[in-house]
Amino acid sequence: MIPDAVRANRYGCTPHGQRYPVRMSHPEDEDDAALFRAAVGKVKPIRAPAAAAGDRPKPRPRARTAERDEAEALGEFARMLRDATPLEAGDTASYRRDHVPPRVFQRLKRGQFSVQDELDLHGATAAQAESMLRQFLAEAHAHEYGCVRIIHGKGLQSDGGAPVLKNLVDRMLRQRNDVLAFHSAPPAQGGTGAVLVLLAP
Repeated sequence: MIPDAVRANRYGCTPHGQRYPVRMSHPEDEDDAALFRAAVGKVKPIRAPAAAAGDRPKPRPRARTAERDEAEALGEFARMLRDATPLEAGDTASYRRDHVPPRVFQRLKRGQFSVQDELDLHGATAAQAESMLRQFLAEAHAHEYGCVRIIHGKGLQSDGGAPVLKNLVDRMLRQRNDVLAFHSAPPAQGGTGAVLVLLAP
């Protein structure tokens, strides 16, 4: 678990898992923080629609095998890639919502936000990576983290050439309302084998 001091410092440059003193804020940081809050505003939780009066509880699905989970995840991955050109190992993953200020996005690209937690997907199958990523982002949102790092690797050994986990992470992050922006990490933080993700408050 990351110290509270690091959680509080959402706009510094503290690597995950290391104890560094909290960097004192300066006017530029405060201006960027104010700009970021003004652009994002308040986030309203998405509530599921109320069930109809006549609806009956659905039976719990039977446990699925790991092979079936993996096949479904790979099928979903293939469907996501049909509408877009897949990223190659050395390609940069990048995404920004329209309301995120360019100056904030530039700081994310340069790795100038504090990384408050990270997820390493090395060795995971597509099905495992999908589940791990969903859980990781849910926990990050619950802890009100502002910036996290996801290590997907470059996928140099992926079958078919396209890096499976890299493309899976790219497509999943684009579909989430709690993701404001992401960009491949600077070389010192993983390069094109990882992404820095800016989360909604």
